[in-house]
Amino acid sequence: QILSKGELQVSDKERHTQLEQMFRDIATIVADKCVNPETKRPYTVILIERAMKDIHYSVKPNKSTKQQALEVIRQLKETMQIERAHMRLRFILPAKEGKKLKEKLKPLIKVIESEDFQEELEMVCLIDPGCFREIDELIRSETKGKGSLEVLSLKDVEEGDEKLE
Repeated sequence: QILSKGELQVSDKERHTQLEQMFRDIATIVADKCVNPETKRPYTVILIERAMKDIHYSVKPNKSTKQQALEVIRQLKETMQIERAHMRLRFILPAKEGKKLKEKLKPLIKVIESEDFQEELEMVCLIDPGCFREIDELIRSETKGKGSLEVLSLKDVEEGDEKLE
């Protein structure tokens, strides 16, 4: 009876360690996905952990770390400069649908880096990662499989040392 229906009791220390680990995982996901919008540089995990403690974020053990990380990003936006790192995409659209589709895609695109329109429309742009599924579905349904979408980089961040003037 106990083996089939009973629950495993978790000690205080185990629970505490598990929550601490989740807290660290959430901070790592946030640091991985976000940048400072001014410098386009990623934040360190320690800085994110400190910011999470400042907003008194409490870990929910029954929710996934990724879900909680997205929630943390929303909450941190109120207190600090933080933004999801943009995704860099390239899409190639047939000339016929290119103009119509470009108008539909415009509101979802943050920055258009390059645009080439000869036989087909080729565009490299930066988008908010939250819009990716919507853009993918739009291109797939409008071009009936003729258009292609390619992810060039999952996050657009500045690397290397910062130059001080």
